Amino acid sequence: MKQRIITAAILIAIFLPLVIIGGIPFLILTYIMATIGLYELFAMRKLSIFSIKGFIALLMLWIFLIPNDFVNLEIKLELISAGILLLLSYSVVVKNKFSFADVGFLLISIFYVGIGFYYLVHTREAGLIYLLYALFVVWVTDSGAYFVGRKFGRKKLWPEISPNKTVEGFVGGIISALIVAILFIIFTDLDIPFINLMLITVVLSIFGQLGDLVESALKRHYGVKDSGNIFPGHGGILDRCDSWLFVLPLLSFFHVF
Repeated sequence: MKQRIITAAILIAIFLPLVIIGGIPFLILTYIMATIGLYELFAMRKLSIFSIKGFIALLMLWIFLIPNDFVNLEIKLELISAGILLLLSYSVVVKNKFSFADVGFLLISIFYVGIGFYYLVHTREAGLIYLLYALFVVWVTDSGAYFVGRKFGRKKLWPEISPNKTVEGFVGGIISALIVAILFIIFTDLDIPFINLMLITVVLSIFGQLGDLVESALKRHYGVKDSGNIFPGHGGILDRCDSWLFVLPLLSFFHVF
């Protein structure tokens, strides 16, 4: 626990200032985090990112993350489509040593990581307050679920996927997120009607926890404990950002900014 708290404090001290600064420094940080996330997915499947297929996949991810203000969406789609064709062609060149299923895994991985981190940048561009709201909903949901689950947890939520999560913790995470939303209404200029914000917060909290379960299912499938070991006591990038990958796109889909 002590190691987790120390690591979390260091991460917040690095991450939050760049969130506040925004712009190119924050975009660079996002690229670094997304790149590590894709590397972790490669490692789970025992694929090397330091290869032709890895280089193509990274290029596709980096293109995906470019803000639309910099590159036209149509051009991005054309370049990503070209990447898909290259990966399929590569599978033929290596005589299925890199198979169609591997191509599918890479494409899902690119979009799984890319969508969440693209909307990390997009949400910051829409306004710092929206990104802070989303981040605090994720963080407090996670903490609330953990502490309520430890104290009151009795009924397992989904033992086949994540044996330590409980229904009580799940509900505790949602209630904790609602408290965050109320504090944002009181102390910030977040421009969302109260009832709307409460409903959105419940959905974001639920899907944030679902994002956590999705990554747990992925790790269980590939037989790994953590997505990586870059953060002592916390695992890898995906272990820390799995909830964002669901929450941030949803926040944009709700058209709150």
